[in-house]
Amino acid sequence: MEISAAGRLEVRITTADVGKRVSVRSLIEHGPSGEKFTDTVGVLTSWDNGVLRITRKSGESVRVAESTLVAGKVVPSAPARRRGPAAGYEELARVSARAWPPVESERLGEWELRAAGGFTRRANSVLPLGDPGMPLDDALTAVRGWYAARGLPAYVQTATGAEGAQELLCAELERRGWVREVTAELWTGPLAPVADRGGEPSGVVLSREADEAWLARYRRKDVGEVALRVLGSGPSVWFASVPGGTDDAPAAIGRCVVDGRWAGFAAVEVDPAQRRRGLATAVMAALARQALDEGASAAWLQVEEDNAGARAMYRRLGFAAHHAYHHHRAPESSAPAGDGAL
Repeated sequence: MEISAAGRLEVRITTADVGKRVSVRSLIEHGPSGEKFTDTVGVLTSWDNGVLRITRKSGESVRVAESTLVAGKVVPSAPARRRGPAAGYEELARVSARAWPPVESERLGEWELRAAGGFTRRANSVLPLGDPGMPLDDALTAVRGWYAARGLPAYVQTATGAEGAQELLCAELERRGWVREVTAELWTGPLAPVADRGGEPSGVVLSREADEAWLARYRRKDVGEVALRVLGSGPSVWFASVPGGTDDAPAAIGRCVVDGRWAGFAAVEVDPAQRRRGLATAVMAALARQALDEGASAAWLQVEEDNAGARAMYRRLGFAAHHAYHHHRAPESSAPAGDGAL
């Protein structure tokens, strides 16, 4: 908090700071037992009619009454990373998009409209990096029409919590009634430690294609031609499997896409009867060794908020959250049946 020369807390933000990352302290209780305060850090997305809206790293929007402010200041746009590869949001957004490409796409200014028959929100949403080339309301009308023509709900993928992310766009979408669904996080980490954790690669089989056995373990069932095109596309795609599952499927599987310095991990899944045996780590290690051979040095992956087991494993492997990302669904637009969370 900002403290004056006289030792008093001061509010040093104004409406001109909308769009900047701020830290504020506000009064939440005043009574006989004393005063209670709360601190909020995030991007100031609006300041209207005596109310501030601040979007936290998680994407949560917090309302703070101007009358309760006791201190506030602008803070750096993103905290310095203590470990792991340095990267901006836009670089990671483009890398992750190339690793999970749609089967059809079209440009709207600098936005990319993506479709893949409803297979996952990632491949069936707008990637809004830059200016759509028209006012926002007109762009959203065009987006809704494009997806309606394909029988799909309209989604816009957004991000919060990193320099260059889209807190302001999130706030504008929510003001227009777009519903934020399925918040997840993109994590990054150094690649070499992942390769070192799995011991000898015996038992892990790598392939350029997802065969029937691999698909039998994949959690999204009834994978059709469109899904196979998404899974098999990317700069350099590898599939890993460990034979010997209890249900005629592999004991564990994984997917990795190598793209320059980056290796992106996905679809790491283990037979429920064989968990806690290090199979997921072995799969990631084998894929990491392959990625190192191709010149990669950094790793990324996406994980949902409620997947506590995966998050604990990724922390042990040296990963840390870089930013949160969300999918905003257009008003009165329902998600297709069986759509994957990510």
